[in-house]
Amino acid sequence: MLIPCFACESRFHPDEYFRACHDYHRGKDLVAWTCPRCGNQDELRVFPGELGFGYARRGRFDVSDRVRVPGLRRRRQDLRLDISLDEDVWRVSTRTRQLVGAH
Repeated sequence: MLIPCFACESRFHPDEYFRACHDYHRGKDLVAWTCPRCGNQDELRVFPGELGFGYARRGRFDVSDRVRVPGLRRRRQDLRLDISLDEDVWRVSTRTRQLVGAH
């Protein structure tokens, strides 16, 4: 199973792909991903068995492309999203905002 970068058309094994995920936005249920080869940044949504790619439009995220990843699972935590496939688990943390003037 290889997962593509839509910008440069490189393909990645799941471990390399999901290690490049960062910044889970829990409110929008989106994961930020940066291609290890070309540096392109995408937002995606993790669904059971697939990844959804698209664009923010009119206050929502419209999925336009889907990539099947059989066996893919997700579990939302308070400050992260756990992505699992077979026995592997990748944790994508939520970037917490620092309060201005907080000590």
